[in-house]
Amino acid sequence: MNFSRRELMKTVGAGALALGAGQNTTAASSASSSRVLESSTDFSVVRSEFPRAAKNLWLAAAETHPFSIHTLRALEEYSQYRALGALGRDGFTPAKQAETKQMFGALINASAEEIAFVMSTTDGENLVVSGLGLEELGGNVVIDDLHFAASRYLYTALAEAGHIDLRVVQHRDWQIDVADMEQAIDANTRLVSMALVSNINGYMHNVRAISDIAHAHGAYVYADIIQAAGNTTVDVQAMGIDCCACSTYKWLMGDFGLGFLYVKRDLQGDVIKQTRYGLRQVTQKDGRFVPRPGAAIYEGTTTMPYLPAVCAHQGLKYLAWLGVQNIRAYTKRLVDRLQGEMPGLGYPSITPLDTPTPIVSFLTADPDVTQAKLNRAFGQRVVSPGQWQMTDSSGVTQSVKGIRIGVSVYNNDSDIDAFLNALD
Repeated sequence: MNFSRRELMKTVGAGALALGAGQNTTAASSASSSRVLESSTDFSVVRSEFPRAAKNLWLAAAETHPFSIHTLRALEEYSQYRALGALGRDGFTPAKQAETKQMFGALINASAEEIAFVMSTTDGENLVVSGLGLEELGGNVVIDDLHFAASRYLYTALAEAGHIDLRVVQHRDWQIDVADMEQAIDANTRLVSMALVSNINGYMHNVRAISDIAHAHGAYVYADIIQAAGNTTVDVQAMGIDCCACSTYKWLMGDFGLGFLYVKRDLQGDVIKQTRYGLRQVTQKDGRFVPRPGAAIYEGTTTMPYLPAVCAHQGLKYLAWLGVQNIRAYTKRLVDRLQGEMPGLGYPSITPLDTPTPIVSFLTADPDVTQAKLNRAFGQRVVSPGQWQMTDSSGVTQSVKGIRIGVSVYNNDSDIDAFLNALD
């Protein structure tokens, strides 16, 4: 689903003026809704629509993404409805819920009926694990050591309880060798779980190759896509992903408390079974409970969190207008600058140079000195600190510290200049 700039600004309405965006309305509303690699995209206008960008440097979109003025306006309208029942305002209606699923589905090349609302990325992965019945099936699960910590904990807990055999593939030079994954996957593998884009260093898996191996052995593939959705092209069909999940507070420009779960249509109900029950999964007719179609069977027992849903709806509209390919083209140049200049300042990169994501991580010889420099320059934290496990070529693992940078549409060359100057 694509939204024109005119439609987006109509949604924002007069609230944009109150938030200081009035000077951008004319130029922005004349932009085309066809946004695929459009060289004329004015990212200075985009930057002006994120108030935080003008006030505080934030190179940590991989941690949380700032709200746009459009999200602020949507929250204001919803708050007026909840507080005053204001004329012309409404809640997060079923129509908006359906539209939100449709927009997220379009973002990852899935249908709306393959999308469920969940509380978080981890909530979605737990639904997949329980739906597969791994505690009863046994067999093995294959992950890698660039996976998200919550996922590693989930499978470690199942392994320690004796439910699964856990196989953890170690990275080599901060990336995962497909041959190592192939060696770990066999006829007893039930699930291969990976972070499509690693939260550690932005590394993106060769997911199609891994999916082909997994499927050839009868295993299913789950991907944590929270660090990919909204900044990098995700195509669940082309990538061979069976299930995936993400929260909305990073590149989807939303907030905590809401996420999406994708379950391939052919797997719904039979392979990934329904394991919990609530009224969001059904309608009631003549005293009977009628199941809603598709992935709604995985929606939980909690009420719909409308505030983060309003944020997600607005964030997805903004992404649909801007275009992920545009975002990738714009952020790549900024990331390339960091990759080219940080090592010369004494910060070696642990992100492969060909990584197609806006996340890049660097090792720090003395984290306290680095943080002191940044504090002097900015007075607050501007990047994400990290402590990771590094495996060398001989297989020895050691703990290392560094910083992770997540670039987004509101950043520009001046941000990169200020950051590099602070470290120099």
